Amino acid sequence: MARHSSRQPKPTKTCPVCQRPFEWRKKWEKVWDKVKYCSERCRRAR
Repeated sequence: MARHSSRQPKPTKTCPVCQRPFEWRKKWEKVWDKVKYCSERCRRAR
């Protein structure tokens, strides 16, 4: 039986540079409200 079926969907945002959606990551747990870009590359290209 699948144990993980009750997980909530992860929040997503859209990167303003590449317009791609990206999901919440554990490393962004405390700063998710401040995250704007999907990657360092997009952050530098703004």
